[in-house]
Amino acid sequence: MKVKNLASVMAAAVMMLASANAVAKNDLASFHLKMGDCQTCHADGKMKDIKKSITDSETHINAQCKECHGGFADLADKKLKLDPHGSHLGEINCTTCHSGHAKPKLTCNNCHNFKMEMPFADAKAKKKWDGDWDQDKIKKAIARGPVETVDVVVVGGGNAGFNAALSAQVEGAKVLLLEKAPYVGGNSMLAAGGINAVGTPQQKAKGIKDSVNWFIEDTMKGGRYKNDPKLVKILGEQSADAVKWLESLGVNLDDLTRSGGARVQRTHRPHGGASAGPQIMATLNKVAKERGIPVRLNSRVEKIVLNDDKSVAGVVVHGRHSGYNMIAAGSVVLATGGYGMNKQMIAYYRPTFKDMTSSNNVTATGDGILLAKEIGASMTDIDWVQAHPTVGKDSRILISETVRGVGAIMVNTDGQRFVNELTTRDRASDAILKQKGKYAWLVFDKQLVEKKKMIRGYDRLGMLSKGSTIEELAKATGMKDLAKTVADYNKYQAAGKDAAFGREDMPIKFNQPPFYAVKVAPGIHHTMGGVAIDTDANVLNLQSWKMDGLFAAGEVTGGVHGFNRLGGNAIADTVIFGRIAGKNAAKHALKKK
Repeated sequence: MKVKNLASVMAAAVMMLASANAVAKNDLASFHLKMGDCQTCHADGKMKDIKKSITDSETHINAQCKECHGGFADLADKKLKLDPHGSHLGEINCTTCHSGHAKPKLTCNNCHNFKMEMPFADAKAKKKWDGDWDQDKIKKAIARGPVETVDVVVVGGGNAGFNAALSAQVEGAKVLLLEKAPYVGGNSMLAAGGINAVGTPQQKAKGIKDSVNWFIEDTMKGGRYKNDPKLVKILGEQSADAVKWLESLGVNLDDLTRSGGARVQRTHRPHGGASAGPQIMATLNKVAKERGIPVRLNSRVEKIVLNDDKSVAGVVVHGRHSGYNMIAAGSVVLATGGYGMNKQMIAYYRPTFKDMTSSNNVTATGDGILLAKEIGASMTDIDWVQAHPTVGKDSRILISETVRGVGAIMVNTDGQRFVNELTTRDRASDAILKQKGKYAWLVFDKQLVEKKKMIRGYDRLGMLSKGSTIEELAKATGMKDLAKTVADYNKYQAAGKDAAFGREDMPIKFNQPPFYAVKVAPGIHHTMGGVAIDTDANVLNLQSWKMDGLFAAGEVTGGVHGFNRLGGNAIADTVIFGRIAGKNAAKHALKKK
């Protein structure tokens, strides 16, 4: 509804409000009726069937919102310390939080606990649409036959999914990407660190000596040699090309740092230390739109349909507004992520973690694993779950491993170091859980705030304790031995040798106030196990045979990371195997035509 057309729509509104069907309600739709009519949102006028008059992605509604109110940049309120329209999730849809006929929901509070008033908060609660999978409706959708046909269906709108979709299109395939959430990104949108790669111009410019063999050795050692060596070899060999590919699309990866378990700096991230995930996802989403790849939101795949010969026939998707429908496809790529937010699966596969918090996006519920298991796919390493050592103790916010990589130290409640900060995540988590209170503090100074843009975000969220001196910080946090610990560390840093824990890389001396600390504890971060794949990203069945037309990439798969994933290897995994899956899915589908 354009503002310049208000006069004409007001006339229609008056007539509509005067009708017997107009019922006064305190919701967003009723409020807007005063300025327009229902067809402002229900674009095609099929008012007898409300669901059919709105697409699952709610594209038209969101366009109408922006036509009147502008985009998030226009709505940004600089007076607010925390502005929901300046979300790190990017340009998510207006309908992600706001609803025409139901109570609004602040999506930020899936992870945070912001006390924000929203308009029409006393409207009725929104009806849940993506609960239990309705098997009867799935069967009916299959019996009706496909409503559309594509070459490749990609399930999941994270890093792996978008890379698969873009790569499949490059091969000439007609692609459709389906995402169950009202916005894309998944766990990839929350990825803070960067992408591990070897042999890049960035390493060369800094004179960093590295090799594919070192990459492979570090990854295998980090995974306790439980990784599939063939998959790890691909990860190392194609890592530099993955960085080159992302940069060709417009992602900035100028900066270099070192993540735990790596012997040198090989984690590539955006300039200024900004979080890598949001920039990568924003770029992939933009490129997909430019290249005309349809990305359908609010569309949950609930069944992989097979032909009589067990080859892939397509999927059944449950759309928020369209209901259950089958889509035919020559190939399907599973890129649905892990199960770190599925408490039932965590309790079953890793019961010792069942009460642990999770840093994951709420979308990480293991859908792809369930879909694949149902049709006979093999699983590998399925019970291996990684606890990230530095999740905010009083929140679900991940404190990136790169904060330690660029200089932070980790201490216990008394302010004493107890582990090499650059050890692997599993060992760091185990060490924290042995400390009093089962939590720790990350301590750093002004230098890290200037190096790492994301730290400023932690500050805005109220997560940081602060002191103008180390002694002041120690008093604020109750860490009685912190001053001695920092003094000792500064001596080690000056000497170039960590006599206490053998930390090899000590990039800063703590001498620039103010000083900061953030409370951290282990939280579920990554599920290393999942669907078994081969080097071409084919999903394997229980006999380890290729499942005809089914491919997978990213955290939904197992084998790449072994017992423990190294920081920086997740983005490498999603980009590299996402591209492999998309390319091979397209070739398979086009060959079948």
